[in-house]
Amino acid sequence: MAHHRLASPPKETGLHRSVGRRKFLGYLIAAPTLVVAAELAREQVFGASEAFATIPSPPQTPEAYDLLDALRDAARPTANLIRVEVNKDGTVSFALPRSDNGQGIITSTQMIIAEEMDLDVDQVQVTLADARPELLFNQITGGSSTTFTTYTPIRVAAALAKGRLLEAGAQLLAQDVRTVTARKGLVLGSGGRSIPFSALAEKAASSTTQQVEVVLKARESFTVIGKAQNKTDARDIVTGRKVFATDLQIPDALPTVICRAPDLNGTPGDVDNIDDVRSMPGVTDVEPVSTGVAVRARTFGQAIDAVNALKVSWKRGTVAGENDDSVLKRVKAAELPMAVPAGVGRTIDRSFTFYFASSSSLETNCCIADVRKDRAELWGPMKNPIAAQGDVAKICGLPVGAVTMHVTQGGGSFGRKLFYDAALEAAECSKAFGKPVKLMWTRADDSRQGRVHPMSTGRVRAQINGDSVVSYEQRHTSVATQINPGLGEPVSAAAVKAPLGNLTLSESIFELTQVTPYEFGVSTRFLNEVDMRFNTTSMRNIYSPNVATAREVMVDQIADAMGKDPYEFRRGFLKTDRLRAALDAVAKKGRWGRSMPKGTAQGLGIHTEYKGVTAALVEIDCRPDTVNRPIREGVTGPRVTKVTFAVDVGLVINPKGLEAQMMGGINDALALILTSSLHLDDGHFVEASWDNYFYTRQWNTPPDLDIIILDSEADEPGGAGEFGLAATCGAIANAYARATGTVPEYFPINHKDPFPFEPKPTVPPIPESPTDGLDHTY
Repeated sequence: MAHHRLASPPKETGLHRSVGRRKFLGYLIAAPTLVVAAELAREQVFGASEAFATIPSPPQTPEAYDLLDALRDAARPTANLIRVEVNKDGTVSFALPRSDNGQGIITSTQMIIAEEMDLDVDQVQVTLADARPELLFNQITGGSSTTFTTYTPIRVAAALAKGRLLEAGAQLLAQDVRTVTARKGLVLGSGGRSIPFSALAEKAASSTTQQVEVVLKARESFTVIGKAQNKTDARDIVTGRKVFATDLQIPDALPTVICRAPDLNGTPGDVDNIDDVRSMPGVTDVEPVSTGVAVRARTFGQAIDAVNALKVSWKRGTVAGENDDSVLKRVKAAELPMAVPAGVGRTIDRSFTFYFASSSSLETNCCIADVRKDRAELWGPMKNPIAAQGDVAKICGLPVGAVTMHVTQGGGSFGRKLFYDAALEAAECSKAFGKPVKLMWTRADDSRQGRVHPMSTGRVRAQINGDSVVSYEQRHTSVATQINPGLGEPVSAAAVKAPLGNLTLSESIFELTQVTPYEFGVSTRFLNEVDMRFNTTSMRNIYSPNVATAREVMVDQIADAMGKDPYEFRRGFLKTDRLRAALDAVAKKGRWGRSMPKGTAQGLGIHTEYKGVTAALVEIDCRPDTVNRPIREGVTGPRVTKVTFAVDVGLVINPKGLEAQMMGGINDALALILTSSLHLDDGHFVEASWDNYFYTRQWNTPPDLDIIILDSEADEPGGAGEFGLAATCGAIANAYARATGTVPEYFPINHKDPFPFEPKPTVPPIPESPTDGLDHTY
């Protein structure tokens, strides 16, 4: 694996408008030590790109105003409540109102503050803020928006803090403030004299809150931002010292597991042996709750044994009797018609199906709750704790102010932790027991009852005339995607700034994120959804992986119909030089068009979102010896052997963190296109663990992975957390089609293959743990 930095593409009119060195407003906060905050004024840094094509397409909403803009606008009114504090020991503290689930935003935030205050990264302490209702829409982690929405406010606050420290230091040194500087927590004056920040924290503080102006550090002076930085918690992660929610030792919070129904969203009826289970070893409490029967015990093992011993009569779930075929039939019936009828030009039609995928992360759903008569306190990796706080208050019958939500670092999310199901259940269990609980979902719970990426279809139609694409239309039809209210409310609040009309929340998200990056004449794209009462989620990159796969496969088909090379065709029809630069980078580095053995091939994919662009070139091996290599109760199939990936996200805070994000997204893409899906049968999902939900394994991971980070002159970072998926998904699908001569019609491509495992029973609900693992290591 390698990564490179390439020069930025030629500037494009309207692509970036520099904010230059203009002044920003900040606040000195009345406090015993120096506390500062920022006020974020509207600045349009990104705009629409100049057109390039034979038949230009009309502008699309995200090219002028996208999801990141909506989230930043919603956060803007409370930006001045995000505060940086200088402590008496000279360190700088910041409580980040976001959730870090492994994406590295704690480290990048440390870097932003360290840069502006001329500190070392380890001199900045970043923690995760508890739920703060006064922040309104400014405590949501989603849509790859964290760095984009917090970058300027944090810099303003940090710059203001440094300015006050310099002023206080200059006074004590009896020197002109213009002659002193800051470095590594010291104010340095002439003659070798210096004063530590610790000696200035109180003197620089303000007795009243007042508004001031500040100028930010020029980009050419950066010494921290843009330099590769290891995650500051990396050592704790690899040594097992990192603390997650279920590692916390909260007094009397005992392990709690819920016995869940065989059906998706089934509910409990009678429990035949509840008293017998209450007397089992270690068990302290057993009570029916809304989602099942909860068991509290001394250990998780004892709780699981008790869950499996319960004899419960269950009421059928929300999708009783449904299976893959019946759901697909409902989705296809809801597909919207095309605007341009077939036959206007040479018509190319393609249809694709995308099956359910699990949104389970490495850390299962979990939360600690201590609910009392007059208060409640919870700990968990919540990505919108304000919304969670309100809903927990309703469950507990308490005022919102009596509920404290502590945000812990999480072990992965992929959008799953936008939903706080575990917090609601933990609160309900703690209330029912009258005792603190440490609730954890099992892996089977996550697979069978957890939230999923919904089944969907993609229909695409293109009309071509000679060497021109006259029209291009895409229809994405899906089981309804549940958008958590914590994410939906800011989008709704900012919708007046975008031409969204009377769109539903899902349609608004779709409209603010999806762009056809090619000049294809008349271009339309629409979403329609069918509410079937599944537990769905805003899974990583939401609509983009499926939309981009359908689009990029169709682009290859259009190129083939015109007799064009897929690379040359894309280059000629892409809308911007920025997109072409990314495509050129992967084509050159990945040696597009090189001779390859039969059964292997290259594939290309392009995507634009989050104020940035990506391109992927993959190589795949579909030869029988590769496809059929044996793995015990596992899947092999075609193997992607090389990925060359280029990304331009604007200003890069931490190249190493960005590279890691792209690598994670690439592995997600491999799973979605080749191996991982859930199978619905008679109202429940068959998969019950990661043993039989085939996310990308090491034996399917590309041995050659090359990440190219394109330099950019942008003044701001765009989004990165979800940006590795979409282009890679399209590139893998195209490589598979070129290697096999068959264009795939459903994804993942192995979904209809026979199970390589024996399905686990639904009763008892938690499969037994393996006892022979050492006999089957690889």
